[in-house]
Amino acid sequence: MKADLRSRHGGRILADALAGHGVRTAFGVPGESFLPVLDGLHDLKDRLRFIICRQEGGASYMAEAHAKLTGEPGVLFVTRGPGATNASVGVHTAFQDSTPMLVFVGQVGNDFVEREAFQEIDYRRMYGPLTKWAAQIDRAERIPEYVSHAFHAATSGRPGPVLLALPEDMLFSEAAVADAPRYRTPAPAPSAADMAELEKHLAGAAQPLAILGGGGWNPKALDTFRAWAEAVSLPVACSFRCQDFYDNRRPNYVGDVGVGINPKLAQRVKDADVLLVIGARLGEMTTSGYTLLEIPAPRQKLVHVHAGAEELGRVYRAELPINAAYPQFVEALVKLKLEGAKWKDQVKAARAQYEAWNAPLPMPGALQYGEIARWLSDTLPEDAIITNGAGNFAIWLHRHFRYKGWRTQLAPTSGSMGYSVPAAVAAKIAQPGRTVVAVAGDGEFLMNGQELATAMQYRAPVVVLVVNNGMYGTIRMHQEREYPGRVSGTELANPDFAAYARAFGGHGETVRATAQFQPAFERALASGKPSVIELKIDPEAITPSATLSGVRAAALAKK
Repeated sequence: MKADLRSRHGGRILADALAGHGVRTAFGVPGESFLPVLDGLHDLKDRLRFIICRQEGGASYMAEAHAKLTGEPGVLFVTRGPGATNASVGVHTAFQDSTPMLVFVGQVGNDFVEREAFQEIDYRRMYGPLTKWAAQIDRAERIPEYVSHAFHAATSGRPGPVLLALPEDMLFSEAAVADAPRYRTPAPAPSAADMAELEKHLAGAAQPLAILGGGGWNPKALDTFRAWAEAVSLPVACSFRCQDFYDNRRPNYVGDVGVGINPKLAQRVKDADVLLVIGARLGEMTTSGYTLLEIPAPRQKLVHVHAGAEELGRVYRAELPINAAYPQFVEALVKLKLEGAKWKDQVKAARAQYEAWNAPLPMPGALQYGEIARWLSDTLPEDAIITNGAGNFAIWLHRHFRYKGWRTQLAPTSGSMGYSVPAAVAAKIAQPGRTVVAVAGDGEFLMNGQELATAMQYRAPVVVLVVNNGMYGTIRMHQEREYPGRVSGTELANPDFAAYARAFGGHGETVRATAQFQPAFERALASGKPSVIELKIDPEAITPSATLSGVRAAALAKK
């Protein structure tokens, strides 16, 4: 043993490794399987906070949202067996959303392995399809090596989650080992030949369109791209739930390419002669079920820029595939020589279509949810953070709220329910000076509403809007379309959501008409407490432009 090495148990070596890589916040639910880690974190509590959550699913969403917001890998600790299975929902979200994340799972000791011991699971097999790398640390002296590898794997190429299993005996054992230096993320850059070809494509384009998305951006790169795109008058859209990548108020922003896409924008994607896609994977949601581009060779000249080489050509054969990190690509992009304002008329027309689509529509009932979304858009501070999970309730938000800047939107592209509340709590803990509003459906809210307790414990006064229509609305809409009038498995009997909030010591209100919302929201903010405002909407209002009876009637007419 070298004289300069300090002997520590495995839990302390791991805690020191995380601190050395710059981790300042970790999320989790404690378990006896990783007690030495909790002990190691005790000595670092002034440098590395462990946020105690109420359920591993909520904790995993918090770690994912924290990573999205801060740009640093999210860190999650869960116990073996039930803890690990509960956590999988947030890990899958991180995988599909290209979010860097490190997941540490307690494991049975090596002396018990392969006996189906208490809560034993092989996490390499379980989590293999959900992570970029899943491994197990069997020797304490290798902890710095594995953790360093994990950080590099999570942040390089297409970012994503990594899982390390921690056998109990390894954590309790002692070793004298040096800490690894902080990770450095490699960043591929485009070649000069790539950029020369891109310049040629854009110079000859009559109807180009840019689409931004994915994980691996930073605000400087997005600001640089925006200035360039405005200078050349290039129309810009954002992929599903990446609307905050580009200020929605800018004259060349033309909408989001996702669920409930403006049909006129969808047609523009189809009609584009050059489609510059930076960061988006071009998955099912961004391509309207793979219908906006033909497979495998799109009609459009597709320029696909992605940090993960494995994504290029995965579904679509691009005319020009570019494997590059987005800041490095943008740095090269702004050097292209293009005629300014060449597509000005197209931008003006596309922007007018976006603004018409953005305007709220009347809906059944006394509460006009679209008007509330627009009021929030017009009233909240520019840096306010809006979170949401999955459900039809989010369509109003996507359509009527204008996102002003980077990371003002936290939402799962994986379409995962239960995200809104834990994401909001994580955001408020990370950046307490910003207003944080979660928007949830009634079904979505109750999947992780218990994390209001975490909000109370850490004095994180988020405001949660629960859009209550008494059903799993998205499934009911599809049900009426496929089996009109045959309601099965989609009805919900709900609690008093305002009373639920008060039971945690928070602030709760119920709103039944549009005019009641503004004063209720202002009282919620003024309370300084985690708050829930229940919005009672008419069950008929299933999307901003459709009703349940209308969906049913259309389905019956086809039969």
